[in-house]
Amino acid sequence: MPDDVSILVGLLQSVSVIMVLAFVLTRSRLFANILDGRPTARDKAVIIAVFGLFSIYGTLSGIPMLGSFITIRDLGPALAGLLAGPLTGLGAGLLGGAHRFSLGGPTCYGCTLSTIVAGLVGGLVHVRLGGRLPSLGQAVALALGIEGFHMLSGLILGQPYETALAVVRAATVPMLVSNAVGMAIFVCIVRSEIEARETRRVKEAIEGELRVARDIQMGIVPRIFPAFPNRPEVELYAILDSAKEVGGDFYDYYALDEDRIFLVIGDVSGKGVPASLVMAVTMTLFKAYARPERSPAEVAAKVNDKLAEGNDTGLFVTAFCAVLDLKTGVVRYANAGHNPPLVLRGAGEADFLPRLGGLVLGAMPAYPYRTGSLTLAAGDTLVLYTDGVTEAMDVTLALFGEERLRAACLPERRRAPTVLVDTLLGAVREYAGAAPQSDDITILALRYLGNGQARVALDAVAGSGI
Repeated sequence: MPDDVSILVGLLQSVSVIMVLAFVLTRSRLFANILDGRPTARDKAVIIAVFGLFSIYGTLSGIPMLGSFITIRDLGPALAGLLAGPLTGLGAGLLGGAHRFSLGGPTCYGCTLSTIVAGLVGGLVHVRLGGRLPSLGQAVALALGIEGFHMLSGLILGQPYETALAVVRAATVPMLVSNAVGMAIFVCIVRSEIEARETRRVKEAIEGELRVARDIQMGIVPRIFPAFPNRPEVELYAILDSAKEVGGDFYDYYALDEDRIFLVIGDVSGKGVPASLVMAVTMTLFKAYARPERSPAEVAAKVNDKLAEGNDTGLFVTAFCAVLDLKTGVVRYANAGHNPPLVLRGAGEADFLPRLGGLVLGAMPAYPYRTGSLTLAAGDTLVLYTDGVTEAMDVTLALFGEERLRAACLPERRRAPTVLVDTLLGAVREYAGAAPQSDDITILALRYLGNGQARVALDAVAGSGI
């Protein structure tokens, strides 16, 4: 007669097989409705069949003893009941019980009854817990209770009594331990999968909301080009490529009056949703404070004061804003800690504007910003960008840098802003290669054309490839 240890080892081997199959099953599409707590009649039929087969396997893989079997047969029906309710557990129990009854033996009646009761009790626990799985401790207690009833019914209904008693004595400890272990492992498996599914659902919901947020954010920045179709003196094109679903980069442009347009580009410190909210607020503030009578420095100062009020988040904004006089080509600008724009001269020069030493927006109220100025001749282009361009990294973490920016833009100085922006963006992406995009990339190019005659001459030069 095998001892308790060898019996327990044999039963745990059977538990291992069933747990592996259960693990695979819970991750199949067939099991999705069960895990979501809304099984269909078809799902319940599948559970009855599968866990009824688990019960039959538990019998066949059991340890024969004196015409009976020491098994984990009750585990299948009990699990079926826990998953889908009393009727499902009862169905699986009837399958496992019918098979056990067909084998006969001194404990036949008690074993058959306990298998059916196991499924029914598992189902009642399912109802009691409102469809939730029991805790680990509850699962162990349930398994011990079911197997305790199994031992008792086998002893009471067993014939002859002496043989039934011998079987129960040998089976009690191994069956209590193995069924408790199997129940606990299964509950852990299913709980883990339910939590993983919930995590995936939350993640998908967040991703969906972020996609909507991105659409909203991209709707804030102007994307209709040509930007000023009724003003032949200027061409403008811009692009914003976020590193995440939403980001902190922004640009904007609008007419202040008949002859002056306002430009701004900026970058909020940080990434994601907080940065995008600050970005929206900053754009709104610039639009509210930009007035024909105010210099760019005055506009930047007002925006700075507002952002600095109660700035508990510690986020700040770098920005460059400017006013272009379409008649004269004069650009007056203020720089709040932003990357210096590049000026492309039609004659072939390319220079970065001086930074003017401006502090970032939102860091300190009442900061005195300075206004700088330059004059664009017909054919000159002003290139604004964020640090996502110059700080783009390749796989070795080397930066793109200002000189590569200059080298990419200079050959396109006589081309339309759309060509220049696309060329620069392509150069950045080619440089980065397989390295992931680490920051938002925003580029705005403005080409000053002067009067209509100058535009015709410039287009002729660009078309000739000079």
